[in-house]
Amino acid sequence: MKRKLLLAGGMVALGLGLAGLVLPLLPTTPFLLLAAWLFARSSPERYERLLGHERLGPHVRDWVERHGLRLRVKVRAILLLWAALLPSSLWLGHRHLSGFLLLAVGAAVTAYLLRLPTLEEPPGTAALPKRGDAT
Repeated sequence: MKRKLLLAGGMVALGLGLAGLVLPLLPTTPFLLLAAWLFARSSPERYERLLGHERLGPHVRDWVERHGLRLRVKVRAILLLWAALLPSSLWLGHRHLSGFLLLAVGAAVTAYLLRLPTLEEPPGTAALPKRGDAT
């Protein structure tokens, strides 16, 4: 029964993580990490499948195995965070405490991301393209 509950939770977390890829305010990474944790305790096959996924696997493996993020992932996460929070906090204005709370949460998350170890890009993967490079 416990295994089935963990597996169901993993599927829900994976679904929310995938939804976060297209929904602007729903985070992807925390749900994928939760799914990995739940799958590791309920379904080794699904855990390995998530870690082996072409697009999602490297990011989850970086956290699970090395507790860090690649520089381009950090930069993208911080940019997307502030792209979502700034317009919302400006819309709420200085009259609402929630606007300041959004900025405080954004600052705390940014500080946390900056504190995480920055991992090197694995050989054979492209880092951020340099200005003027053809894609």
